[in-house]
Amino acid sequence: MPNKPTVQDAQLVVQLYHLRRDAEMRKARLWWRNKFWPQSAAEYLKVDIALGTRENNWLRQVVSYWGMVASFVLHGTLSEKVFLDSEFSGEMFAIFSKVRPFLAELRKQTQEPELLRNVEKVILRSQKGRARLKMVSKRLASRRKIAAQT
Repeated sequence: MPNKPTVQDAQLVVQLYHLRRDAEMRKARLWWRNKFWPQSAAEYLKVDIALGTRENNWLRQVVSYWGMVASFVLHGTLSEKVFLDSEFSGEMFAIFSKVRPFLAELRKQTQEPELLRNVEKVILRSQKGRARLKMVSKRLASRRKIAAQT
């Protein structure tokens, strides 16, 4: 974590938080959180190829949002420390955790080797990120079981 956090980092996090509050983004995030529990690359791809559907739009909106935010961290536009310390970033860990078990297959089948690459880099490059991923993945495993029962 090379840079000392600045006021500009805080301002950017607040701006990014406000983007998450957009009405359509809220629907997309809610869908990812409560309804979208892909068990395989095939289940993810079913939504990914359903162009024009709201679920396809929501999938792409959330993935591209977190990819953009991760790129800010990777390029020093946003302090990694500020980003990882905020609860704001927890959603990114949940999204990544949901697809990580079959991410390599997704990248191969979609011919997008960079799919979620920035997110992956931010999460895996620090001990704090890896520890948080482990915690979130464990929590989501129990939620996945509940979602499968409903």
